[in-house]
Amino acid sequence: MNELADCALCPRGCQVDRSGGKVAVCQCGRHARVSSYFPHFGEEDCLRGTRGSGTIFFSGCNLRCIFCQNFDISWQVEGEVTPPERLAEMMLKLQAHGCHNINFVTPEHVVPQILEALLIAVKDGLQLPLVYNTGAYDSLESLRLMDGVIDIYMPDFKFWDLEMARRYLKAADYPETARHGIKEMHRQVGSLVFDEDGIARRPAVAPSGDAGRHLRHKRDHALGRARTRQDTYVNVMAQYRPEGKVSRTEYPEINRCLTHQEFQRAIESAREAGLFRLDECSTLPAVIQ
Repeated sequence: MNELADCALCPRGCQVDRSGGKVAVCQCGRHARVSSYFPHFGEEDCLRGTRGSGTIFFSGCNLRCIFCQNFDISWQVEGEVTPPERLAEMMLKLQAHGCHNINFVTPEHVVPQILEALLIAVKDGLQLPLVYNTGAYDSLESLRLMDGVIDIYMPDFKFWDLEMARRYLKAADYPETARHGIKEMHRQVGSLVFDEDGIARRPAVAPSGDAGRHLRHKRDHALGRARTRQDTYVNVMAQYRPEGKVSRTEYPEINRCLTHQEFQRAIESAREAGLFRLDECSTLPAVIQ
């Protein structure tokens, strides 16, 4: 766990001694902290299948998304301090439950802790595909530690626009970091493939993102950039709703759900960019008809 001693595992480069219990932006020290773990039936169809995706929600985050729908987890860091033996136990319980995969949600800041736990879990019989479900603010160094380990990458991409990233994520370098990170994910595992039951299998990459995070013309620009890999499987989601620090007085410009027309325009933009593998989550109540 030498990587934690002078931590520069993520693009923040805080350089605090997390191995000694100190914390910085992600608010996570020597051990990972887990908010919850369970078979998740709200994930993409190709992950949840009929038995659910075995999600492990890590507390803390290296992004400061002011609209975060999991604000209590990411900002307030609610959850159980989880040594490697306990984290391995969670994985094995999800496998015993019959889940199709193990889905690490917000793993960017706990890559060494995940690898430490996997050594135990695999030794004790873990065989499921591993999903890296990230906000896409990953360092190349951390991603390369996962090369040959992760089977399915699912970057939840947010903004190409630098000013939007600065204002809403507190990370002006997010667009460039995400671009390089997603390219590395593709290098490792290639494009998404399915088994005979329509379940994503190893290896694969499947970017996703809320259409509501690309309000106005920014949305079209974001989707257009993806055309360098037109076989990319993209899940365009309509479920954005203002949470976290968003209110009528703070960040009022994003204090609403998106409209049905805006969502349809996002789908059209993706198709115009040449993306032909689209999963459209459009039946959610957050969409204003």
